[in-house]
Amino acid sequence: MHHTDLFQSAKQFITLCYTELNRTIEEEEAEARLKDIREQIELTGTYEHTSEELILGAKIAWRNSNRCIGRLFWDRLHVTDARHLTESSDILSALIDHIESATNGGRIVPKITIFRAARPGEEPLIIKNHQLIRYAGYETPSGIIGDPASISFTKECMGLGWQGDMSPHDVLPLVVQQGHEPPEWREIPRSCVMEVSLEHPEMPALIEEGLKWYAVPIISDMQLEIGGIIYTAAPFNGWYMGTEIGARNLADEQRYNKLPRIAQLMGQDTSSESSLWRDRALVELNYAVLYSYKKAGVSIVDHHTAATQFAAFERREEQAGRELTGDWSWLIPPLSPAATHIFHQSYANDIHSPNFHYRKMKDNDACPL
Repeated sequence: MHHTDLFQSAKQFITLCYTELNRTIEEEEAEARLKDIREQIELTGTYEHTSEELILGAKIAWRNSNRCIGRLFWDRLHVTDARHLTESSDILSALIDHIESATNGGRIVPKITIFRAARPGEEPLIIKNHQLIRYAGYETPSGIIGDPASISFTKECMGLGWQGDMSPHDVLPLVVQQGHEPPEWREIPRSCVMEVSLEHPEMPALIEEGLKWYAVPIISDMQLEIGGIIYTAAPFNGWYMGTEIGARNLADEQRYNKLPRIAQLMGQDTSSESSLWRDRALVELNYAVLYSYKKAGVSIVDHHTAATQFAAFERREEQAGRELTGDWSWLIPPLSPAATHIFHQSYANDIHSPNFHYRKMKDNDACPL
């Protein structure tokens, strides 16, 4: 980014900071901060945020995330400043700390860990995982084992020396890369990965299927932009909305594709689409997800409650005098969308700063915040 453009982005953000923190804008104080930023940019081509700016910027980035239905809780985000870490071993340890503290025994804590920003002339720090916790996928002569969405990354991990058990639920290792240096990886301790086995109170045979999913969705392949500064490694999480697991991860044909098996357990007629066997199986699979997570004491929200929470977010943004933005195609849940108010609304899909941006766009995962 050109120095002038970067300074203008910084100025816009610093002005926003004063407003958000309800400070009386002291002209001398603001001018002093902007003078410091200008000097940093002219000397180094970039500038550094204060801890206060970083924390507020990360929270506003969540609030500005158009694809996220869970933005009501944006100001409860726990921010860990890890910009001082330079060794890959320390960075990997911080990622494991994030998993542990975010899981919190099942009472999920919305959290982001922010590592050093990209700097001119330097190759960035990259977390190669899509999510910090993710199941492996293997291509075998008899079919795919595990998560088809993970096949490519699983091969990459195996090329680094990692070996899984070839089960449907092998947890992939954490992989980080600093510039042109070789990637470094570490197994996630099993004690850190909380998983929920799926069961259904009216379908006892389901538990024999061995279906399960992990507790915390921690997105790690998005970059955080605050005031023109790009943080290429800033993994973040909220808690799951049930449909992300029950209507996408386990139900999509290109993922675990479990609807035919659920319909079979229910005794549904799958010979004709007009029996709506897919819809019936989808509802019961989603109910099983919600039932199982709640029974295990793991935070989760159903899509109707999430839509009600989003309505509260809409009201609060209006009261604050802020423009509400949103990506309708992502905000509507994949199950019974017309039963939510969001389906009947329209939103301006304008992108504001600060915000999160994919390094590589994904289309099969909703924002978990």
